Formats: sequence, structure tokens, C-alpha cells
Amino acid sequence: MRLLEGRTAIVTGSGRSIGKAVAKLFAQHGARVVVNDLDVDPAEETAAEIRAAGGEVTTCVGSVTDADLPPKIVQAALDSFGSVDVIVNNAGYTWDGVIHKMGDEQFDAMLDVHLKAPFRMVRAASTFLRESAKAEIVAGRTPPCRKIINVSSTSGVAGNAGQINYAAGKMGIVGMTKTIAKEWGRFNICCNAVAYGFIESRLTQAKEKGDKTSTGIALGIPQSQRDAAIAHIPLLRYGTPEDAAGPVLFLASPLSDYVTGSVVLVTGGSVV
Repeated sequence: MRLLEGRTAIVTGSGRSIGKAVAKLFAQHGARVVVNDLDVDPAEETAAEIRAAGGEVTTCVGSVTDADLPPKIVQAALDSFGSVDVIVNNAGYTWDGVIHKMGDEQFDAMLDVHLKAPFRMVRAASTFLRESAKAEIVAGRTPPCRKIINVSSTSGVAGNAGQINYAAGKMGIVGMTKTIAKEWGRFNICCNAVAYGFIESRLTQAKEKGDKTSTGIALGIPQSQRDAAIAHIPLLRYGTPEDAAGPVLFLASPLSDYVTGSVVLVTGGSVV
């Protein structure tokens, strides 16, 4: 059963980790995918893997924090596939610090990528989403159920020491999710969020690996923090990108057509 047959999905930050797993899973279920990433090579690698498996895909490379990019991503979907049916606002990174040492630039950077960028993406798609739904309603038909899935975090819904900027952005996206659900429910648009716990990615790798963003911000967490996390996960393992992708597929599929305004915790059972 291909749950997304004939649907067009935009997945931001889909060159790596969770976003890549989501894009590939969507393609396996019949979606035509728009892959976005900050860097060309990861985006093209994801696209190549989707094509090799027989999927349909196009790419739109750039930073979601660039105000001009969201309209370009939406246009790429319309030009290539003629519709926008699913949007997954996944792109992001962490830039940790304690409150008393954090400057405005560091705080604002997290709001830009985790809150303002998803807002701009949804706003860019709003004309197509709303007008196409209105046309269906005027014609006496029920609009197809379209989906917006925003990525939050347990840091957002519960807070986390050393992440006031990230937590603020990830809680903000919960409020945005619930607002979109209330405003656009009449257009048969469902908007939900997934809040991840410990998922293996560049953001949760051992900091000693030295991975950085293209702007030089160090990614990862201390190994001691990784080790301590396991004690709080009842499943006794870190989540994989594939574990993270499954709930997103559910929220993008017809199986969740009466689910909106919700936050799905994907934590391996850890208490938030």
C-alpha cells in the first residue's frame, strides 16, 4: 500500500538525517518529492537515491532562512509536479548556550530557522493551498486533505538547560501548528507537529567528532550527555532517522485525515 501515491511533498533539510529519511520514505510511498538542503551535494545525493529507487524528485537548494527561498521551493513543486500536498518543515540546527552568556545573534538564529522559516514556507504556499481548496468548495466538492508537518522537540515542549534559544523556537512552532490547524481546517488542511527526543543525527552526535555547519557553528553534544540519555529512554536505545520518519509518514497520509493541531511525541518512551 503506497500511502502518498500522486501527492507532492516538500521536505526542507532533506539532504541528511531525519529529512533524508522522510524524503526517501515518502518517495517509497509514491510521493513526488521536492528535496531542499542548505548544501548542494547532500541534496543531490538524496535525489539520486530516490531516482535510483524509481521515485520522482526535484531539488531546490538554499537556506530556509533566506526570505527569498520559500517561494522558490513552492514554485519548484508547482513547476515540476503541479501541486503542493504535503509540507514538512524539518530544516534546522542547534546553537547551544546558557542564558547569561547568550547574545542576541545566537538567540535570533534559532528563531529564524525553527520559527520564522516554517512560517515563511507556509505563507509562500498559502495562495495555492487556499485558492485550490476554495475552487473545490465552490464546485461542490470536498478539497483533498493536504498536510503540514512541523518538527518540534522535547526541548520545546519541556525545556532543556543550555537551549533557551532552541527551546523557544521549538515551542513557538507548536503554537504556530495549532494556529494553522484552526485557521485552515475549513480548507481541509491538517497541521500537526512531531516532537523528537533523542534521534541520531549531526545534532546529537558526539561533539568530539568536530562536525560543523557551513557557517562554522559546532554541532553535537558531549559524549557524557549521550551516555546519560539512554538511562531515561525505556526502549534503551537512541532513535534512528528511520524511526523519526515513520510518524511523519502517518501524519502526511490519509490515515491521519482527522488528526490536526496535535503534537506527536517521538521519544522512545522518555518522559517529557
